[in-house]
Amino acid sequence: MCSIKQNLEKVIKQIDSATQKCGKKLSDVQLIAVSKTRPLNAIADAAAAGHRQFGENYVKEGVDKITYFREQYLNLEWHFIGLIQSNKTRIVAENFDWVHSVRHSKFARRLSEQRPDYMPPLQLLIQVNTSGESSKSGIEFYDVKELADEIDQLPNLELRGLMCIPQPENNHDSQLTAFAPLSQLFKEMKASRARFDTLSMGMSGDIDAAIASGSTMVRVGTAIFGARNYATHKY
Repeated sequence: MCSIKQNLEKVIKQIDSATQKCGKKLSDVQLIAVSKTRPLNAIADAAAAGHRQFGENYVKEGVDKITYFREQYLNLEWHFIGLIQSNKTRIVAENFDWVHSVRHSKFARRLSEQRPDYMPPLQLLIQVNTSGESSKSGIEFYDVKELADEIDQLPNLELRGLMCIPQPENNHDSQLTAFAPLSQLFKEMKASRARFDTLSMGMSGDIDAAIASGSTMVRVGTAIFGARNYATHKY
């Protein structure tokens, strides 16, 4: 069985290959290791291998991990990629470096108000519903620019780009088709915004298509840490 370090090396090699095919560099794409439900020792192994960016979906679990590694004096970067709830915006604002899942101005306002003044601006991504399904989280395409303009007016926040979790597709061409609309919207918005530089799309099963579509940030869990066991996970 491969170690987490070996898995990381494989994923990085895959990202490198995908970027080369597009005429890009490995440094053009950030890798977020999705560590939800993973034990502390798994994250520590990834950190020991040199990785620094981790993504969490659950607020309490994420904050417990952030606190633990902060006490170990490890300088890790934490991304909240889960569904934001109104009663948990304060703890997110006080602990995370990035939030990928902003989908409404009320959440952005609360995050701005609750971000401590001594911390750097919270880096934000707007989550877009690219599948058109009501069951999927994210804002509709036609509302994205208005929300972006509202976020721009809020202190303690910095809007960096867009994120999506598309409907899973096994075929590479179908994956490209799914990513295309958000890629186009990102290009349009980037042209008029100074630091609008992050397109977060692509996971373990569609990294190549995401990077070919312009992704600058991929979120990978299973390919790094192995299959999840939600029933028994402890940290």
